[in-house]
Amino acid sequence: MPNYTLHINGKERSVTADADTPLLWVLRDELDMVGTKFGCGIAQCGACTVHIDGVATRSCQMQVSILDDVKITTIEGLSEDGKHPVQEAWKEIDVPQCGYCQAGQIMTASAFLAENKNPSSEEIREAMHGNICRCASYNRIEKAVKVAAEKMS
Repeated sequence: MPNYTLHINGKERSVTADADTPLLWVLRDELDMVGTKFGCGIAQCGACTVHIDGVATRSCQMQVSILDDVKITTIEGLSEDGKHPVQEAWKEIDVPQCGYCQAGQIMTASAFLAENKNPSSEEIREAMHGNICRCASYNRIEKAVKVAAEKMS
């Protein structure tokens, strides 16, 4: 199996994996970074969202072999102390019920807010619509994104 050097959360990490191994499984199984969740395996639910060069990306369909010159950020690397404005807003609004989708929701919201500092409700819904929450916490998610935007401005 080939070796890869990945740039994850500001550190270089070496892994040995088949070329077609999804980043999700490299993170979880090889690097013991389990904050990124498996949801559907077909890039439709958003539970596995990470940032690739700042863009929210589904890691379940991203092959490790194409990631050698990119910066990967996982939920563990969004902030060292859990105090990113989106994480703070999530706590303030008490968004999670079961919590399973929350890492992906937070990663999607933080990438979105990095690009759009003052989003409308419609823009928030459009940005977040690809992330499924089985507990249907969508109203709290939208409210938390608005609170996070205020914190970031």
